[in-house]
Amino acid sequence: MEATARKLHWENIYQTRAFENVSWFEQVPLVSLRMITENAADSEAPLIDVGGGDSYLGAALLGKGYKNIAVLDISEHALQRAQKRLGADAAKINWIAADITAFTPGTKYAVWHDRAVFHFLNTDEEIAAYKRTAAAAVMPGGTLIIGTFSIDGPEKCSGLPVKQYTEESLAAVFEGAFTPKKCFRINHTTPAGMIQQFVFCSFKRNAV
Repeated sequence: MEATARKLHWENIYQTRAFENVSWFEQVPLVSLRMITENAADSEAPLIDVGGGDSYLGAALLGKGYKNIAVLDISEHALQRAQKRLGADAAKINWIAADITAFTPGTKYAVWHDRAVFHFLNTDEEIAAYKRTAAAAVMPGGTLIIGTFSIDGPEKCSGLPVKQYTEESLAAVFEGAFTPKKCFRINHTTPAGMIQQFVFCSFKRNAV
């Protein structure tokens, strides 16, 4: 999808739908929290949540004592909703409005977390751009965490086609820059009661 159309699509989603009704909603992001805390023992470690928009993960990370958090989303409306919900605590997070395929990171992150963005990238060019950005953003020895639709997951989400992955095909995308650490599959229950199959993988950033 062309970048302008992609932004308009997600701005419309967040302007017309309550976050509690979107399929990826989690009141408590337990899997993401566990994977981040397993890979970031230092509360000062720089973390980025890609596509975090209006999710509750940023607030949960603040609650765990992390002090160097960035949340990136293509939708400015999603970021504004999260900031409004957090109130004064919003100032403790670095909010970034950007399309991940065109993002130029200015920080080296200890952990890059992405739950439910990567599967929306359908072209080889978009996927290659994502890999380049992640490789530039994650410090050597740092961790890339990807949660994406598994091979048994949906074929469309929010009106858009998505790509599905196995543990092996996801590792193949990031081969060279990253080495797999751990992969597993989970079932996510949407607010409508539907089951979506995800695969989560963590990767170590190889030495440059």
